[in-house]
Amino acid sequence: MPDKELSSMEHLKARSHYLRGNLAEDMADPLTGGVTEDSAQLLKFHGMYLQDDRDLRPERTKKKLEKAFGFMIRIRLPGGVITPQQWLALDEVARSYAGETLRLTTRQTFQMHGVLKFNVKTVLKRINQVALDTIAACGDDTRGVMAVSNPHQSRIHAVVYDIARRTSLHFKPKTHAYYEIFLDGEKVAGEGERDDVETIYGKTYMPRKFKIGFAVPPSNDIDVFAQDLGFIAIVGKKNAIEGWNVTVGGGMGMTHGEPETYPRIGDVLGFCRPNDLFAVAEAVCTIQRDWGDRSNRKHARLKYTLDDHGVDVFRAEIAKRAGGPLEKARAFKFTSNGDRYGWTEGENGKHHLTLFVENGRLRDFPDGRRLLTGMRRVAEAHDGEIRITPNQNLIIANIAPENRETIERLVADHRMAENATALRRNSMACVALPTCGLALAESERYLPNLVTKIEERLAAYGLADENITLRMTGCPNGCARPYIAEIGLVGKGPDRYNLYLGAAFDGSRMNKLYREDLDGEAIVAALDPVFAAYAKERQKGERFGDFTVRAGFVAKTVNGLDFHKDVGAKRTA
Repeated sequence: MPDKELSSMEHLKARSHYLRGNLAEDMADPLTGGVTEDSAQLLKFHGMYLQDDRDLRPERTKKKLEKAFGFMIRIRLPGGVITPQQWLALDEVARSYAGETLRLTTRQTFQMHGVLKFNVKTVLKRINQVALDTIAACGDDTRGVMAVSNPHQSRIHAVVYDIARRTSLHFKPKTHAYYEIFLDGEKVAGEGERDDVETIYGKTYMPRKFKIGFAVPPSNDIDVFAQDLGFIAIVGKKNAIEGWNVTVGGGMGMTHGEPETYPRIGDVLGFCRPNDLFAVAEAVCTIQRDWGDRSNRKHARLKYTLDDHGVDVFRAEIAKRAGGPLEKARAFKFTSNGDRYGWTEGENGKHHLTLFVENGRLRDFPDGRRLLTGMRRVAEAHDGEIRITPNQNLIIANIAPENRETIERLVADHRMAENATALRRNSMACVALPTCGLALAESERYLPNLVTKIEERLAAYGLADENITLRMTGCPNGCARPYIAEIGLVGKGPDRYNLYLGAAFDGSRMNKLYREDLDGEAIVAALDPVFAAYAKERQKGERFGDFTVRAGFVAKTVNGLDFHKDVGAKRTA
């Protein structure tokens, strides 16, 4: 906003010469395992976060040692599609430089944690050799574009994936800084001074992160309403995409104790024809670029821009910039936002196997489950593709009928498809401790044990087979999208969480705060009477989230602006 002082991040971007700054010098500095604060911020645009192992902080502080720095590296992977050859390259990197583990994210890509500074260039060069990169996987730009999990499910899904891939390329930053700094690419004369190097973003890029997703009803597996900009495919009678419903204004982050910050689901603003999709996408992006708050980063996401200006004003500006108004939104219906596990067959006669990966963590576990090694063996034998779902799971896709038995044997030999309860299959957690600097509480390391305790209470009431979404994060930033889970748990401090109830099973309605500042035992105790009531009083086919609203445990959340209103239990159990 012109009448306010720009944030320090805006000044940093403006003087960075298109994301170069002092990154080359800082990454080459042998005296520290980290980088300066300015370089740490610029690294995000190149797909990396500077982190440290927080489990080691006390000991290292006591010994007056530098923090145990490591870099989280995130792959840009629109739609979560990867070839077996690319998988093998990432497996090699993980085993050599990233603690022998790969992490699947809730945005259909990979994260590798703990990469030491002097190995970063080696890692990036290796993944570049298999046509992968990390550009814009983080930072104030258009982050990884999400799409349907399996483009081989049908012809429609293949079309949607291709559009998502082209969208990612369209909004990819044009600066050559990544190639110069990390791949030893040749510098382009005057590159850092050219005013037109970023034709969409300009010198200061976006006010904050900007997320795009493409959904195909009836599955809302990408959680389209959580995206800044979403496109919902409208499929006609001739099994062709007639156009797209356009959603604007989703975003999951907030800050504890600051009600002016809130999660929000996107509004359906209208319908656009296939030929108008890129014009509409660029219009929404540039509106946020020009109107977004560049003075207060907590108020800089598109959701706040939309609420500040109003839906009607925003819609009119889209029409102005896209060359015409959106049409009236078309009817659609979502039925879930989860994954379908096990074997399926696509229209092309090939087979697909969806595997549950608890919290997205691929490693070889002490109990004999060898997920990392198993997937390496699958990649060596597989001639199709591998997909990452928005729920942190894997699809071994496009398996020829004659190869199905081989894949089944490898999966069984490495214990990759062992049974999990309905609740566990519908659970997600962010990484949190020990690597995330924002984490206030445990998440990935804690949720499996908590799920076990909650499963016991569900079984006691005959609810063991009920599909209920459960998501946990170690802080309120919402990386695992907890605010659209039927049971949401958000870290508030060490072993303390806020409990949210009342979201819709299909991701179309947010939840509401039910109980605050609970430890693990208190979480189970708070849920127990709700489960008892659900078992006794639910209507036929009624989802858990819908029941908690109807039965009065929480009020219904209509939009982001009322997320903090009417909190607390309305009904005493």
